[in-house]
Amino acid sequence: METRNITLSLPEEVLREVKVLAARRGTSVSALLAAALTELVERESGYAAAREKSLATLDRGMSLGACGEIGWSRDELHERV
Repeated sequence: METRNITLSLPEEVLREVKVLAARRGTSVSALLAAALTELVERESGYAAAREKSLATLDRGMSLGACGEIGWSRDELHERV
C-alpha cells in the first residue's frame, strides 16, 4: 500500500506523551498513529457494513414460522383458563 506524508499538529504535552508511549512499545510515533487510525477506519467500516446488512434484513422481513397465515384469533390468544 502506498503511503503519503501528512502534517499533524498536537499540543506539546500530548506529543511528548505519544513519543514516550511509542518508545515504550518499540515503535515510532508515525507507526503508532498509523495503526490507531487504521483500526478506527476498520471499526467504522465494519459498523457501516453491519448496519446496512441489518437494515436490508429488516426490509426483507423474517419468517416467524406461521408461513404467512394466522391460525388463531385474538380471543383464543387471550382466553383465560
